[in-house]
Amino acid sequence: MEALPFNPLPAPENGGPSRKKVYESLSPEMQEFVGREENHHILDYICRLPVEEIGFPEFFPRISRPMKSIKHPNLIYPAGKGLAVHIYPDREDIRNYYIPIEPCLFQNLDNTLEAVEKLLIDFIHDQDITTNDPEEKKKLLVKALEKTCDIKENLKENSGIPDGKYGEKKESTARRKTQEKNSLKEDNSSKIAGILGTLKEAGKILETKKLKRISVTPHEFNAIKYLMVRDKVGMGMLEPLLLDSNIEDISCSGLGRIFVEHKVFSSLKTTISFEEIEELNSFVIQMSEKVGKPITYRDPIVDTALPDGSRINIVFGEDVSKRGSNFTIRKFMRVPISILELIEFGTIDYTMAAYMWMMLRAGMNCFVSGETASGKTTMMNAVTTFLPPDSKIVSIEDTPELQVPHKNWTREVTRTTRDDSGSDVSMFDLLKAALRQRPNEIMIGEIRGVEGSIAFQAMQTGHPVMSTFHAASVEKLIQRLTGDPINVPKNYVDNLNVVIVLSAVNVPGKGLGRRVMSINEIVGYDSVNQAFDFMDIFKWDPATDTFIFTGRNNSYLLEHRIALRMGIPENQVRKIYSELDRRAKILRKIHKANITNFYDLFDTLIQLEEAGLTL
Repeated sequence: MEALPFNPLPAPENGGPSRKKVYESLSPEMQEFVGREENHHILDYICRLPVEEIGFPEFFPRISRPMKSIKHPNLIYPAGKGLAVHIYPDREDIRNYYIPIEPCLFQNLDNTLEAVEKLLIDFIHDQDITTNDPEEKKKLLVKALEKTCDIKENLKENSGIPDGKYGEKKESTARRKTQEKNSLKEDNSSKIAGILGTLKEAGKILETKKLKRISVTPHEFNAIKYLMVRDKVGMGMLEPLLLDSNIEDISCSGLGRIFVEHKVFSSLKTTISFEEIEELNSFVIQMSEKVGKPITYRDPIVDTALPDGSRINIVFGEDVSKRGSNFTIRKFMRVPISILELIEFGTIDYTMAAYMWMMLRAGMNCFVSGETASGKTTMMNAVTTFLPPDSKIVSIEDTPELQVPHKNWTREVTRTTRDDSGSDVSMFDLLKAALRQRPNEIMIGEIRGVEGSIAFQAMQTGHPVMSTFHAASVEKLIQRLTGDPINVPKNYVDNLNVVIVLSAVNVPGKGLGRRVMSINEIVGYDSVNQAFDFMDIFKWDPATDTFIFTGRNNSYLLEHRIALRMGIPENQVRKIYSELDRRAKILRKIHKANITNFYDLFDTLIQLEEAGLTL
């Protein structure tokens, strides 16, 4: 259900503001945006905004993190694939509104959709059209809709775009569509040919059965096409949220609104909500079936990945979730955040990044620790660009979230069966197998149980290991490692060299942000006093939002491990800090050259190494 936070004005054809007048009042950038054929519905949305009450939203082709300082944001930005988002201010709540602007937003299509679906059943079922490829499903569905709908112009309905405006774009769009049709005709692929043939046969069925086609306007057809693809091929009402790359997390806590965590505007409430238990349960069941893990009252919990790689956790039924079924989606980023982007965000600084560069190149074992949603996986992905480019990496995860730029990367994921048809494959099993694969680096999504002991045995035998870990400090990390159910022997813990501790904190004057609270070195274990010796090398200063290098001229790993590997004599080990500063300068220069993309940074570091500048 869509619950807008304002009373919309009447549609232009029903006495509301004229599309033409509203269009002419827009900025050139916004005119160009809504002028595209797939974005005409966004102009309709703007026409129905009560701007006298809320003010006119500003248009941003792109949004950036500095915009989080806007106190009461009222803006629109593109979300991709003909969708836009309105960030709408709520002055009475800590959360503002997140409004997806969809083609179906103001369309009352319930009866029309029902009629179209009935025709589609005959259209597709009689020919037994089946495919598992989402893109093929989309093509089939759109073609079927074109056969079942009779699109007729409505004299009252027009785009409001002046004739000739962006005609070149429309012409190129028309040309592109013609080329696509021609390429389909010329395509010799048996699969495509089979699809087209099936559609022709299905068209004949319509004529034979004399089924009446549904008469719709162009606006209605675009809305129907969007809804059908969204609900039948995509993830339903969540699809616009999944398309928006600015969203990090999507959460439904039961009945009520869906909330999102936004990279720029933090926690927001959407206009999407569930008001009935049956509606929520039905949606959750459909989601679980789409990801291939049907949920039941017997097995009410699913933890898996969506087709786009996002991680989803579902808890089904009121007996285990008192407010109704709930789900949480952690969005997958196609291009990981790089270490230089984390420096831009203030999560880490150049010297700390250079320190991790030296540690990982030297094969030190590293844990990234912190609370939930503190940025652990993001940090571990980011520092993988510092691993030697010729390394063989083996990653082991419950749900695939790690992203590695190296070509020789073996990605392994656990398997859990819900019946007796197969056997489970645990983290423990995969980690034992990884030790036989001669990896240069083992990456573990998260250590939670007995696999921790195997990980430390791997360290003991010289296999560098990286992992994330749920603990808010080094002390708590050691307590969890040495206690049930992980039970790592205390004299093994000093095989772990570096611990990065992250947290989500309120930064003075900047709002919520993620910061590296400390980078720590594990020095050793005193078996007599049963005490661990560790030191913080970097610390975050909350008063100034800066990082203090407490370990300068006092780092055990830099002076006693890294310096020796780099051939620095024992009586000159302090030279290692000059090397650290040099690498920090290299990273700063790369950043100034605007090379911040994750993969571009990795390639740049390889080029510098080949030129002998980072050895």
